Amino acid sequence: MKALFKAERAAGLELVERPDPVAAADEVVIRVLRTGICGTDLHIRRWDDWAASAIDAPLIPGHEFYGEVVEVGPLVRDIAVGDRVSGEGHIVCGTCRNCRAGRRQMCIRTIGLGLQRDGAFAEYLSLPATNVWVHHSDVTPELGAIFDPLGNAVHTALTFPLIGEDVLVTGCGPIGLMAIAVARHAGARFIVATDVSAPRLAMARQMGADEVVDVSRSDIRDAQRALAMREGFDVGFEMSGAATALPAMIDNMNHGGRIAMLGLPSAGYDIDWGKLVTHMLTIKGIYGREMFETWNAMGAMLQSSATLRESIGRVIAEVLPARDWEKAFAAAESAGTGKIILDWTQL
Repeated sequence: MKALFKAERAAGLELVERPDPVAAADEVVIRVLRTGICGTDLHIRRWDDWAASAIDAPLIPGHEFYGEVVEVGPLVRDIAVGDRVSGEGHIVCGTCRNCRAGRRQMCIRTIGLGLQRDGAFAEYLSLPATNVWVHHSDVTPELGAIFDPLGNAVHTALTFPLIGEDVLVTGCGPIGLMAIAVARHAGARFIVATDVSAPRLAMARQMGADEVVDVSRSDIRDAQRALAMREGFDVGFEMSGAATALPAMIDNMNHGGRIAMLGLPSAGYDIDWGKLVTHMLTIKGIYGREMFETWNAMGAMLQSSATLRESIGRVIAEVLPARDWEKAFAAAESAGTGKIILDWTQL
């Protein structure tokens, strides 16, 4: 098979021939049809300090995908050849305390697809059957390819109740944009989104934000005044990891406000711990998706709402043939773009 391959612990990828995967007894083999390019994949290609500390090479990267099952191991149930699928990229041990208690997203021995195990930037992929998600017919290949980041958005957005709540979203990358659409679908009252990219803020309005704030020029309180909000925000989604984002969010939360934090800071920063205590704020870290409640939730929401499917689809900026992977990675590196998808039927 052809695959994007990192042969050594250094910058770069190459499109080469690699051995076809073989399914273990509890695994399936999937013919990959589409893959999404994630920020993690950009780090792996650049081979920066994070990649050097976290990635096993040689490796086929890639963890956002949609494909068709072509082989099923003898111990696999409920998955058939021909099923159209995506997959949970966190492969867990099954025996640690959290796994045994049904909290698999908190496994202490998680292996990442496309990080410590060959991933989806290839014509074929093997995956444990317990990680496979079978799609309903309303999910297009392109939409299926972004179920992984959509799961991050859904996990973040549904961490706290949203009906009638005022929501602040800091960071309008693809996952932040999808979280806006989910919050609108889930019944939020006002949604305010912040970023420093004009194209992303324009997209945030299309996804359902009532007000947007370029925080390099304006203050979040300006949006509160524009919406005639008498108190601060009830729920916050910190999606950016920017040093100024969480302190600004804390400053704009109502007493008792709740913050779901997905953005990974690149360095430490100061926050007002006194306000955190006296305003009785809650901050919860979010990583990946709940297994598999998040998958059930996003599948059900997309199946029942054509409007949400349309909104989430807007996040996809471009679909390119896999043979043009270098052009696709360059597009994904550019600021302000949406999701870039590789079509593996075009090699």
